Amino acid sequence: MSVVTLDSSLPFAPYRELGNEVLRERIAEAKRKLGSSLLILGHHYQQDEVIAHADLTGDSYQLSKLAADSQDCRYIVFCGVHFMAETADILANRPEKLESRGGERVTVVLPDMAAGCSMADMAAIRQVESAWEQLGEVIDTEDLTPVTYINSAASLKAFCGRHGGIVCTSSNAKAVLEWSFRQRRRVFFFPDQHLGRNTSLKMGITNDLMPVWDPHEDELGGNTEEAIQGSRVILWKGHCSVHQMFQAVHVHQFREKIPGIKILVHPECPQEVNDIADISGSTSKIIETVRSAPSGTKWAIGTELHLVNRLKKEHPEQEIHFLSPLVCMCATMYRIDLAHLCWSLENILNGSIVNRIVVKEDIARWSLVALERMLTVR
Repeated sequence: MSVVTLDSSLPFAPYRELGNEVLRERIAEAKRKLGSSLLILGHHYQQDEVIAHADLTGDSYQLSKLAADSQDCRYIVFCGVHFMAETADILANRPEKLESRGGERVTVVLPDMAAGCSMADMAAIRQVESAWEQLGEVIDTEDLTPVTYINSAASLKAFCGRHGGIVCTSSNAKAVLEWSFRQRRRVFFFPDQHLGRNTSLKMGITNDLMPVWDPHEDELGGNTEEAIQGSRVILWKGHCSVHQMFQAVHVHQFREKIPGIKILVHPECPQEVNDIADISGSTSKIIETVRSAPSGTKWAIGTELHLVNRLKKEHPEQEIHFLSPLVCMCATMYRIDLAHLCWSLENILNGSIVNRIVVKEDIARWSLVALERMLTVR
């Protein structure tokens, strides 16, 4: 639901032939020329060679907010995935920011348009609207708060804005659900079932009160009317392909092999992993937990591979392992490499923007409503 303009006047193909050293030099030169008008944002899951060129690193919402608050920034190059660039466009070009710049928009670029998110793709706006319609035939949707995870398309954020709903991050999911229950009796949580379930379980809501809505089932997402009527949280059948890979058996294997090891996981992991982990928390919490741990602490961490490897390099005083025996990285994030970054920057310099992300005005306005509700939650 966003408008994307692509100018291929500077073809990408030749960039693939350049060596990394040449690409690094050209990226540095482009950054020098663009100066403070440019911010390169690097998500925690991005590969190290790209992170090395980032002006800011962090999680998706934090990065978007920091960039939007910059006085000088006129170009955001988001080394992340599509929904992150959408959020950056929404926040950087909200009405008060546009007014302060005399109507000048900040240009948001995603270096590779194929950098999507499998979780976000599991909930299309048409599917969510259809589900809402069906739910309205069984329960009063005036008593249902839609909550979308920040890892979702702008169209879903806008849906929540229109229907009295809200956005959450993995850091504030519990506070957002508490806010939602103060507004209405039930919550419709999408697109990640695991974050919704794990957060709700910690609030005392049991699985029998959390039916899962499968958008590929014709009738009530595969549920009975009784299950929907008895629900407190209706979960969307979606997940993160990275965190879905972690299993309880991986936890048991590490505990058997390395006495005293601590298991640290993201709440996007399945319930059976979260239930037996020592600590479950957002990406920021995972990073802070490792940073503040005493020397000699042993960890098996269940989150994206690039982040775990980076923590391992940054903290040689600790013993850090990747929780899964399988390689488990965010493949779409990995699509953004030095070649794509260099290509997008040099196009900015040439005045021919590629892969520009522009969220339609109506969607941006309602998305902002849902995001601003989130900011009121404590």
